[in-house]
Amino acid sequence: MGVDYYNVLKVGRNVSEDDLKKAYRKLAMRWHPDKNPNNKKEAETKFKEVSEAYEVLSDPQKRAIYDQYGEDGLKGQVPPSWSGAGGFANGDGRSGYKFNPRNADDIFAEFFGGSNPFSGLNGSAFGSKSGRAPFGDGVFGTKNSFKPSHEGATTSSGPRKAAPIENKLPCTLEELYSGSHRKMKISRNVMDATGKLTQVEEVLRIGVKPGWKKGTKITFPEKGNEQPGVIPADVVFVIDEKPHDVFKRDGSDLIVVQKITLLEALSGYTIILSTLDGRTLNIPCNEIISHGYEKVVPREGMPIAKELGKKGNLIIKFDVKFPSRLSTEQKAGLRKILSGSTCVL
Repeated sequence: MGVDYYNVLKVGRNVSEDDLKKAYRKLAMRWHPDKNPNNKKEAETKFKEVSEAYEVLSDPQKRAIYDQYGEDGLKGQVPPSWSGAGGFANGDGRSGYKFNPRNADDIFAEFFGGSNPFSGLNGSAFGSKSGRAPFGDGVFGTKNSFKPSHEGATTSSGPRKAAPIENKLPCTLEELYSGSHRKMKISRNVMDATGKLTQVEEVLRIGVKPGWKKGTKITFPEKGNEQPGVIPADVVFVIDEKPHDVFKRDGSDLIVVQKITLLEALSGYTIILSTLDGRTLNIPCNEIISHGYEKVVPREGMPIAKELGKKGNLIIKFDVKFPSRLSTEQKAGLRKILSGSTCVL
């Protein structure tokens, strides 16, 4: 039987017209030589095989001959009863018919309505019978219709890619401390086998890693809208940090401002803090807390994303509240208590 066209397109013998188109579109896009610059020889061969298989199986007469007589039937060994069938000629006036495969580029251009998904490439991996580029003189069939590359048009290196689509991904400080899993629903246009656009919904799953910072980007390649002649845009989510009621982040450190009284600043104080992962810290401060003093608690800050197991520091800043007024007796008592110290009231 020779070449198994059904196997070339990875379809069954009862394949419908729609499924046949889907199979051709998928394989033609995969093996188009313009998409395989580093493997062009194999791609040319595969592309021709796929195009020939589609040409035969998409034509009822050719398919009927192939199904009954195989590849030999297409090469001229067809009974006289098939005389007059279009697309077959042996070229020497003898009875029988010979299948002459069309140029693969022409089939590809016809399938996509003259719009090449890899348009902008000046020429083709293999020439057309007409001696011209298979999709016209320009992207839309007019001469020199390419746009400058700085405007996002296709260049000679391949089809242009749409600009990335960026979306903010707001995260709480707790999520950035412990990590989290997020699901983001997007709507996008996709092309079917005939080039028709359909809107579909898709859920993208994002694993937020402990220690990620504001501005961290998570990229989903080519999840933007599909359109002819353009590689879909990447969908990018950018981490944004929500404000926290207690902590402020500074790189890998956490900063907290603790309000205390003057008495606590002078006599000692124990700070009780709830951490971002739900633990309770009891931090004694037995030293005198002066203006601008900061207490550093090692390894109680944010996880360091690129250094597993390591964390920044917790930095405690103090806001000492002084009394608004003191009685004469209170002032005298303070003078007596602090007599001889360096403190001046």
